[in-house]
Amino acid sequence: MKHSLNLAAVLLCASLSVQAQPSGEPVLNVQTASVQSDSTRTDSTQAVQRAFEQRFPGIQVDGVRATPMTGIFEVQVGMDLLYTDIQVDYVLQGSMVDARARRDLTAERLEALQKVVFDSLPLDRAIKQVKGSGARKIAVFEDPNCRYCKQLHQTLEDVDNVTVYTFLFPILSADSSTRSRDIWCAADPAQAWKDWMLNGKDPVKAECDTPLQANLELGRKLNVQGTPALFFADGARINGAPPLDELKNKLDAQNG
Repeated sequence: MKHSLNLAAVLLCASLSVQAQPSGEPVLNVQTASVQSDSTRTDSTQAVQRAFEQRFPGIQVDGVRATPMTGIFEVQVGMDLLYTDIQVDYVLQGSMVDARARRDLTAERLEALQKVVFDSLPLDRAIKQVKGSGARKIAVFEDPNCRYCKQLHQTLEDVDNVTVYTFLFPILSADSSTRSRDIWCAADPAQAWKDWMLNGKDPVKAECDTPLQANLELGRKLNVQGTPALFFADGARINGAPPLDELKNKLDAQNG
């Protein structure tokens, strides 16, 4: 919610900035159109994107889609969803709900947008821990000073037959970067990580080339805004440390 509110403020500032220009409000060259046919839908979504970018210069639109509500379009800005009319005279923020089916369409779209093809992750840049058969897979972005990450590892103690790939993601403090480096450069990174997360045992100081900067860039690309961030084999994600039952159910649902 905080991120969405910040986006609203950015849009408002962008709008006020344009209105303050001597030339006045930009001319929106948009033709009102029906959204019945596929070709018209394409024309309409392109028109909405052009109009939106004229209204809010500097805001990058990642996609526009027609919604089930006639004349209303979904605008994707990063991982935020907004709704607008074809002229972009009004912009709405919040959830679009299918009242008849009792479905939160916005939540469904956000879940789909956040999915990641698991095999596309650079798992060679992660610490690998195998429990039991290791048949089920999960990738986690973690900061060594994150208390919720430590809570997650306590929970994982009661989970078997899973392979955990930890992407060290030091975002909380300078100490996070130092400790992540020492753990990655340890003779046995998986054991050093476990010793720290479960027992508070500091890793021995070590130096080597690390993937930390690359992990930070990957996290930004995947819109990881906090730790832990969990990615499952089916592409779904969970932000935060889920309780044991939820984690087990999610892993049980994975293919393989």
